[in-house]
Amino acid sequence: MTGSVTRFTVRQRLEHLCVMVLFLLLAVTGLPQKFFEAGWARWIIGVLGGIDRIRWLHRTSGILFAVLAGVHLLTALALVLSGRAAPSLVPARKDFGDALVMLRYYLGLSEEQARFDRYDYRQKFEYWGLVLGGAVMIVTGFILYFPTSVTRVLTGEVIPAAKVAHSNEGLLAFLVVIIWHVYNAHLSPDVFPFDSSIFTGKISRERMEKEHPLEYAEMNEHKRQGEPREDG
Repeated sequence: MTGSVTRFTVRQRLEHLCVMVLFLLLAVTGLPQKFFEAGWARWIIGVLGGIDRIRWLHRTSGILFAVLAGVHLLTALALVLSGRAAPSLVPARKDFGDALVMLRYYLGLSEEQARFDRYDYRQKFEYWGLVLGGAVMIVTGFILYFPTSVTRVLTGEVIPAAKVAHSNEGLLAFLVVIIWHVYNAHLSPDVFPFDSSIFTGKISRERMEKEHPLEYAEMNEHKRQGEPREDG
């Protein structure tokens, strides 16, 4: 079996690229503010032009991230409601069963491996972690950006609470990406040294059949029937 198949659309690849760039900007400008007493943090602040420029870059990146998140969710919802895409990232009962099957496999208790569809339970966990974590970052970020307006409606204690939540959620997101996502995308034996599918949109047929056998079978069925298929 040779060749490759298209797994990600141009829209999905552009969204991933934008998220990647904005996440890096938010991390580079946010973490030095959290750990401003550390030498490396002061060095980054100095290299980027001082604390005022760091704050401007962080806020601008945060606003762009909020806009991107809104566009992504509205587009995905529209595609699903119109029937042009399947809600393939929504967790289902099968995901819990797949997790148990893979746990038994990793512990050496069984040789059976789960058969995944377009996204497996790990990818869904990471996606919804990004969505929910991003929601926390966006809400608390705007609270910190407009503290005077917020305290006209809510009690003043919400400001320091938002600061703690924003700071700690940002650190957690950074660690999850560095430890979890980087391993799956670069260090996992199945893709080492680099999984380029999200950038090229292509994946080999061998990997597709091995890692997403249910999606591969459905794709071939749609191809035989001549039906278009787009996934969110």
